[in-house]
Amino acid sequence: MLVLELVLGLAFGLLIIFGGLLRWNEVRYRKKGLPPGTMGWPVFGETTEFLKQGPNFMKNQRARYGNLFKTHILGSPTVVCMDPELNRYILMNEGKGLVPGYPQSMQDLMGKWNISAVHGSLHKSMRSAMHSLIGPNMIKDQLIAEIDESLRSYLSNWSGKVIDIQEKTKEVALKQIAGIETGTLANELKSEIMNLVLGTLSLPINFPGTNYRRGIQARRKIVTILEKLIKERVASPCSLNYMLDSLLRNDDDAKGKLNDEQIVDLVITVVYSGFETVSTTSMMAVKYLSEHPRALEELRNEQFDIRKGKSPEDKLKWKDYKSMIFTRAVIFETLRLATVVNGVLRRTTQDMEMKGCIIPKGWRIYVYTREINYDPFMYPEPLAFNPWRWLDKKLESHQCFLAFGGGGRLCPGKELGIVEIAVFLHHFVTKYRWEEVGGDRLLKFPRVEAPNGLHIRIWDY
Repeated sequence: MLVLELVLGLAFGLLIIFGGLLRWNEVRYRKKGLPPGTMGWPVFGETTEFLKQGPNFMKNQRARYGNLFKTHILGSPTVVCMDPELNRYILMNEGKGLVPGYPQSMQDLMGKWNISAVHGSLHKSMRSAMHSLIGPNMIKDQLIAEIDESLRSYLSNWSGKVIDIQEKTKEVALKQIAGIETGTLANELKSEIMNLVLGTLSLPINFPGTNYRRGIQARRKIVTILEKLIKERVASPCSLNYMLDSLLRNDDDAKGKLNDEQIVDLVITVVYSGFETVSTTSMMAVKYLSEHPRALEELRNEQFDIRKGKSPEDKLKWKDYKSMIFTRAVIFETLRLATVVNGVLRRTTQDMEMKGCIIPKGWRIYVYTREINYDPFMYPEPLAFNPWRWLDKKLESHQCFLAFGGGGRLCPGKELGIVEIAVFLHHFVTKYRWEEVGGDRLLKFPRVEAPNGLHIRIWDY
């Protein structure tokens, strides 16, 4: 009986303590003018609910509090904005009380020279350097031929095999960025990049066993690998044409040579983006096309039309890419439906008023764009895979289509990423047929992935 009383007393005491902590955290952030919402636990906030429930958490909060609500996620007090017009205003007005506001975990793991985190003149300089290396002129004059040659070789021996298309598209990204394709180094780098990705989506708690700690350790290993590659490339008499080699050239068009630390952070950012955008979009495009034969047939016909008059050895040219109208539509529809990018973060440098609410200095604003992708007014039958909707060019330039960001933060690698996916699809659909095997499970949040891989059986077309 005494033991039972002690257990009940302890449980009641803990209940009071936990309730008090929740109440204290709510009162702590109860300032006049703040948007409505909840803040969860001290330190942890509502991060667990956000990462586990994802879109459902956002929908529930919006149903209770509207398109602008407060929360505490990934270590920071945050205002979530789900208003399309206000989201565009936030993205288009960097510098007017707003700067990049990515979580501390992402800042630590991506590095201080991460182009997504720097702002002002430094951001303009790095963006200019990136544009000269991967902008439309560079793609047209050099990169598209190199991408074509690389992918033609890489996809040459897939027939008769069952492959994990998720892993293959990641290898394609590494090949394009650093010239790393297969082998021990590639496997090590892929593994560490995945730990880095998971670490950026965690609380910055540096305890053994946490995703953040594994992310910190992964960054150190990635930096060591990249620094070794940099030394090898600098010492090599051969000038290769992968992005890493381009960054190392003392090219006036690149607005000055970047130092090694900046190059490492820049390459880490590009690799991260390649894994999370280019490789995932390529994988999901293959999946959606296999599920929609009519779309696959139209894309395949478009690509075979491009090959007419070409020998098997002829490389794709810029004009070929510009004629891939339906292929581009497939890529955009894949980005929309799979929602590879959920949103972007900004930080306030002063108290700001939005929609009658005051957002305090130092708070994050999460420009949550995911739900816009399923807006039935903008996309009729939003859950249907319908690439034909993108043949209306007005949709791609619509002010609420924010998959690549907006304003001065429009992704500098947007066109290069589309080119890489388009060239991959060109060779894949003209060379092979495929079918899914195994019914692999897909997760859509906080990142799109197939936990056990996405396996397909391939044979010649």
